[in-house]
Amino acid sequence: MPKPSLFALALLVASGCAVNPPPRTTSLQMSGAPRDASVTVDDQYLGALVYVAAHGVALPPGKHRITVEKAGYFPWDKLVEASDGDPPLKLDVALTKIPD
Repeated sequence: MPKPSLFALALLVASGCAVNPPPRTTSLQMSGAPRDASVTVDDQYLGALVYVAAHGVALPPGKHRITVEKAGYFPWDKLVEASDGDPPLKLDVALTKIPD
């Protein structure tokens, strides 16, 4: 589908049809240990905790399941809700080692 031209957009605005911007995202900032634990958001793998902590995640509005896992540790799981324009959501994760 071709992109509308500036002229077409100007016609839409002039005719009273406003172009709605997409909803703003909420920044997810994570820290914790172990640094090589796997992070998933809504069942989508994002990378190691150290990578996600360094880069952050932009969450669209809605509910999201954050999971952090590593072999030999109990998994960490949290349900968060992001709303349009929320301040950054900060999570500190400390996985607990499974006893031998």
